[in-house]
Amino acid sequence: MEKITKNLQFVLLTVILVSTVIAVGIEIRAMIINQSVTLADLLLFFLYLEVLAMVRVFWDEQSISITLPLLIAITALSRFIILQGKEMDPTGLVYEAVAIVLIASAIVILRLRHSDKLGLKSKKRK
Repeated sequence: MEKITKNLQFVLLTVILVSTVIAVGIEIRAMIINQSVTLADLLLFFLYLEVLAMVRVFWDEQSISITLPLLIAITALSRFIILQGKEMDPTGLVYEAVAIVLIASAIVILRLRHSDKLGLKSKKRK
């Protein structure tokens, strides 16, 4: 069963990797054809970079920390706000802004939890 799971992980990681590289190529082609680069395009590239980083981290460590998906969520929400900002009801933007603040807070809490600043790490006994 473990061998099947490892093989399935390998196949899915390969599909994710190849799909992401293809998507990057499509976006670069679209930017060349349109002869413009927008902030939404740049944020999309950051999303692709984070997905590639998640694939690399999972490949190396066989696990994913919560930080990478949270960064992807923040970037995706930011991109969504930029793309929908002019068309959306202003109250909708408030919900997205609150979601970004909550996700950013979660990242800060996770980072502080694993740092020495709060004194939460157990001290080594002599």
